[in-house]
Amino acid sequence: MKKNGWTLLLFIVLGLITGALIAKWLKRVSALSFLTDTTTIKWSPDADLAVLSYDLTIRLELSLLSILCLVLAIWLFRKL
Repeated sequence: MKKNGWTLLLFIVLGLITGALIAKWLKRVSALSFLTDTTTIKWSPDADLAVLSYDLTIRLELSLLSILCLVLAIWLFRKL
């Protein structure tokens, strides 16, 4: 398999989604709360020009579990 930037981006996105899903499923287990607690990173640029206006919000909710799955996904990409 040929390694390129798009494949790495796909692995990164899949790793983050996998970690978020696992964290959501394990949210009820109180002993694993250190893995499932999330921190929100938010970026929302906007502009109001005379002809065009836009408002964009990007929000990233990270937990320790999603970061671990991200690292695992990058490791798997390097092993290809």
